[in-house]
Amino acid sequence: MAARKNEEETVSMVDTFREFKETKNIDRTTLMSVLEESFRNVIAKIFGSDENFDVIVNPDKGDFEIYRNRTVVADGVEHDENKEITLTEARKIQPDYEVGEDVSEKVDFSKFGRRAILNLRQTLASKVLELEHDSLYNKYKDRVGQIISAEVYQVWKREVLLVDDENNELILPKGEQIPRDQYRKGEAVRAVILRVDNENNNPKIILSRTSPVFLQRLLEQEVPEINDGLITVQRIARMPGERAKIAVESYDERIDPVGACVGVKGSRVHGIVRELCNENIDVINYTSNTKLFIQRALSPAKVLSINVDEENHKAEVYLKPEEVSLAIGRGGMNIKLASMLTEYTIDVFREVEEGVEDEDIYLDEFSDEIDQWIIDAIKGIGLDTAKSVLNAPREMLVEKADLEEETVDHVLEVLRAEFE
Repeated sequence: MAARKNEEETVSMVDTFREFKETKNIDRTTLMSVLEESFRNVIAKIFGSDENFDVIVNPDKGDFEIYRNRTVVADGVEHDENKEITLTEARKIQPDYEVGEDVSEKVDFSKFGRRAILNLRQTLASKVLELEHDSLYNKYKDRVGQIISAEVYQVWKREVLLVDDENNELILPKGEQIPRDQYRKGEAVRAVILRVDNENNNPKIILSRTSPVFLQRLLEQEVPEINDGLITVQRIARMPGERAKIAVESYDERIDPVGACVGVKGSRVHGIVRELCNENIDVINYTSNTKLFIQRALSPAKVLSINVDEENHKAEVYLKPEEVSLAIGRGGMNIKLASMLTEYTIDVFREVEEGVEDEDIYLDEFSDEIDQWIIDAIKGIGLDTAKSVLNAPREMLVEKADLEEETVDHVLEVLRAEFE
C-alpha cells in the first residue's frame, strides 16, 4: 500500500512539473532535460553513480521509466553491485543469461523509499526555481530603458510591488516614484525598466518613474518626429513631479523641434504632464553655443550678459533686477534645472545701471558690524565687495554661502546703509 502511495506521489510530481511548463513557457527540450537531471541526481545519491541508468521521461503523459544496466559476472566473484550482477541473480530476471552479457532491468522508483521521493521533490523544486529565474532574467535583461505597463499588486512604505502580464514581480522603489504618485492595488502603472539586478541568480527588475529616460520614452510615444529620428532629444533635466527642461534639436530646417514637441495648444505635451503628476515641462532649442544654451535654459528670464568659465564649467549671468527672481524660480528650481541641463554652475547677478556707479568698499572693512566668519563665508563664494553682495540675489547668498536668512538680511541691511 505504501509503495502504491509513493508511486502516486511521484507521478503527481511529474504532473505538477507539466503544469509548471504550461504556465512558465518552458520549452519541451528544457523540461525533459531538467526532469531527467533531477532523477539522475537522486539515483547518483542512492547508488553512487547514474552512468549505467537510462531515464526515459514523458512529460505529456506525466510518467517516466528508469532502467538499470548491469553486466553479468560469475557467482562468488567480488563485484560492483551497482554496475554488475551475479549469474544467479541475473537468471532470476531471465533464465538464459550468460556471464558477460548486459542486463537491463526496470527500476521501480517508489521502492527507493520516502527519503528518495522527498529528495527528488526538492531537486525538482530548486531546478524549477532556477529556470523561473533564468526565464525572468532573459526576458528583461535586454529591455532596460523600455516603458512597461504593470499592475499594482502590493503597496509598501519603501516600494511598490507590481506584476506583469505573466505574473512576474517588478519593483518600484520609493526613490523612483514621483512624490505625488498614489498607488492602489489592481491599477495599471507605467514606468521605465531602470535595471535588472541578478544577485545569486535571483533577478530583481527595478522600475523608475523619476528617471529622465522615462520622460524621453514618453516623448518618443507622443511625438512621431522623435520616433522617426527627425528630432533628437539632446538633454533632459528633471525635478520629478515639479518641473523639467528638455533640449531638442532638429536636423531638418523645415521642422520646428520645440513646436513639434509641444503640439498645437500643448496637445502633445499635455498627456505627458498628466502622466507625470502635472510636472511643468519647458522645451528649448538645443545649441552647442554655450552662452546661448545657458541663456535659453534660463528662460523665461531675459539675460543681459554672460561670462563663461569653460574650464571650471561655471557661468556668471547678469540680468535686470526684476528678472533675477524669474531666473532663480520658485525654491531655486529654474536655476537648478538650467544648471543640470547645461552642466554648468550658474550664478546670477543684478546688472547695475550705468551712471549710478559709486565707489565700492571691500567687505573686510565691515568687520566691526559683521562677524568675520560671515564675511569669510561670503568671500568663499567669490564675492568680496559690498556692491557685489548687493547685486547678488538674496537666495544665492542663503544657499551658496550656507547662511541663515536672518544673517543674510542683516548683512544686506548693513551694506545698504553704507550707500544711502
